[in-house]
Amino acid sequence: MARRCELTGTGVLTGNNVSHAQNKSRRRFLPNLCDVTLASEKLGRGYKLRVAAKALRSVDHVGGLDAFLLKARDEKLSDKALKIKRDLKKAMVA
Repeated sequence: MARRCELTGTGVLTGNNVSHAQNKSRRRFLPNLCDVTLASEKLGRGYKLRVAAKALRSVDHVGGLDAFLLKARDEKLSDKALKIKRDLKKAMVA
């Protein structure tokens, strides 16, 4: 399973561990991923997604999963999130 947020595309970053003596060794910064079920109001059901904790705050700030997906750029979304976005657009037109 990839260490990537399904809504924001946040992934693993790399950097250095730096000791007091300024010795540097490579390290990885992992995103804080959470398995959550987010509810879609328009579609009337919940979706299980693997999302970063920071993205959960963004979803709440924007006004829910539906509003977040409609604002999000397609390049950042996973295939699963893109499918939800397409279904959401169909439901809004109908």
